[in-house]
Amino acid sequence: MKKALLGFSALIALGAAYLSFAPVPIDPASWDAPDNAGYVDAFAPNTDLANLARISVGISVGPEDVTVLDGLLYATSQTGDITRIDPATNSVEIVANTGGVPLGIEAYEGVIYIADAHKGLLSMTAEGVLKTLTDTVDGSPIKYADDLDISDNGVIYFSDASTKFGAKANGTTMAASLLEIMESRGTGRVLAYNLRTTQTSMIADGLVFPNGVAMHPDGSVLVNETGRYRVLKINPENGRMSDWIANLPGFPDNINPAPNGTYFLGLISPRSAWLDDNAAKPNARKTAMRLPASMRPKAENYGHIVQLDARGNVLRTFQDPSGGYHDATGAIVYDGVLYVTSLHETDLAYMPYQEIK
Repeated sequence: MKKALLGFSALIALGAAYLSFAPVPIDPASWDAPDNAGYVDAFAPNTDLANLARISVGISVGPEDVTVLDGLLYATSQTGDITRIDPATNSVEIVANTGGVPLGIEAYEGVIYIADAHKGLLSMTAEGVLKTLTDTVDGSPIKYADDLDISDNGVIYFSDASTKFGAKANGTTMAASLLEIMESRGTGRVLAYNLRTTQTSMIADGLVFPNGVAMHPDGSVLVNETGRYRVLKINPENGRMSDWIANLPGFPDNINPAPNGTYFLGLISPRSAWLDDNAAKPNARKTAMRLPASMRPKAENYGHIVQLDARGNVLRTFQDPSGGYHDATGAIVYDGVLYVTSLHETDLAYMPYQEIK
């Protein structure tokens, strides 16, 4: 009995030592998370996003973003496919495969542009011919191209979500994003690619997982800083940043233009109480990373699209507390239909769009 107790004590000591000292990939920074008001006031719960109709994209898992060219929808995927969807028939075909993980997608002057988490910034013709535009900036590799938008004068602004935790090096885009957010040191940046000069430059850095990107009418760039629950407004000329909307009740993913000068913002999941409670406790976050993946904090399925005006005021929300269409990332409207995208679903979802009265 004495030997058994000694052996048990030794196991406990070894476990405690492992949880305290085993190496982890993150070096967490302390920060003050804003108090989470939750789903109140403008974010009061509803079920307006429930019971969505669906278009299967087959093996092309994760239609993360979608754009329109010549009346056809083009969607990205976690499996590398770019799918083309005819909204008149809901027929789907694979146009190309990037060989990486295409996330953000936009059409501009007859060409499709793609932010690929493995490959960098790409262009694609309607026939599916791909070209790499840039995968470095000032000699630094672009490790996690995430989303993009294009200014009227032909400058593509796109996010490089983490310069430390690359999407390819860490296996999946989700794994890399969790590392960047858990560490919270802010290694992400926002880049600009000039279509005329073919030059790539950096306009902002030090961000905790910069994600969705959209142009503002005044020429500034809206960027979702997922790890800080906010959308930034960035002046591309001098890099000055201000909060466009802050202290969101969830993690912002994509942001896209919506009808009448508004925007759709996707909140991929609600905020984590554990992560907020341990924002100022780097050692607690290190310990969590030593636990089996099944025991770490998990994202909660909750469908949530927010519609805002150009000043960042919430006009309305579309929600599904059940998370029936899980990991919803954002939305666009085309021909009176609201199309909703997802990180992990095998369908593109949709519903009729009603204008704000």
